[in-house]
Amino acid sequence: MKLRDVGEDRLLEQLLPKLPRNVKVVLGAGDDCAVVEPGKRGVLDLLKTDCLVEGIHFAKSTPPRQVGWKAMARPLSDFAAMSGLPQFALVTLIVPATRDVSWVRQLYRGIEKAARTFDVAVVGGETSNIKGPAVISISVTGVVEKKRWVGRAGGKPGDELFVTGRLGGSLRASHLKFVPRIAESRWLTKHFRIHAMMDLSDGLGTDLPRLARASRVGFELDEAALPLNRGCTIRQAISDGEDYELLFAMAAKDARSLSARWKSKFPHVPLTRIGRFNLKSKIENRKFLRGYVHFQKR
Repeated sequence: MKLRDVGEDRLLEQLLPKLPRNVKVVLGAGDDCAVVEPGKRGVLDLLKTDCLVEGIHFAKSTPPRQVGWKAMARPLSDFAAMSGLPQFALVTLIVPATRDVSWVRQLYRGIEKAARTFDVAVVGGETSNIKGPAVISISVTGVVEKKRWVGRAGGKPGDELFVTGRLGGSLRASHLKFVPRIAESRWLTKHFRIHAMMDLSDGLGTDLPRLARASRVGFELDEAALPLNRGCTIRQAISDGEDYELLFAMAAKDARSLSARWKSKFPHVPLTRIGRFNLKSKIENRKFLRGYVHFQKR
């Protein structure tokens, strides 16, 4: 059996349960970030690593500053998904020896810009030669208050589903320029009880079922309500991927006051109710469009 036969999620289901853990692990592999007890009262540590692979996440012709921004912004988007505050980063750069030094310098300009924007200190990393395409891997650590961290598993039947921003058409450029929704996430958890949340990196068609599975619920999606980027179809909004918007669930009674307060705080960032969680059904959503799945052709 090949990786293309199982895909990313089924592969991880085989690997993750066997990984070692200890008593300080609050939430291990399988969510947006790992959550561990640091020994400091009232806070938790968050850990996340992410990578960009040339030819998969960016083209060889992509301006290296944009590659650097995206490389740092991707793990920061995962911090947003858990309402965390990133603090420190390690950069692993794996590039062919034939690559121009100027390309690497511009790449680091992009990494530096994203790190400074979110007050993240880059404290080290690793470099290596490779005969294949360039790979940039960034690991980030940070913190979140125990009362405010959000995972994927807390959704309940009847919860309303919301998404920030607009969806679809990311490959036209937005996947290289997106801004992690850390400010929005922090505001949400300060003023509301968010039951479950994640960032949309692989597309609504992949990530919404993931969120529902983690919460052991089903879902109803109002496709007509999806906030589309200009020129995009509903199919693209569901399956394109790399939107890096927040998808979250909250109680219907709390959702009533959310929209007006959101518009006042974030007037330039749309917030849209796109559906709800319901009781889990084995036949529900069988024909739901799929987003991006690593190792499998689309």
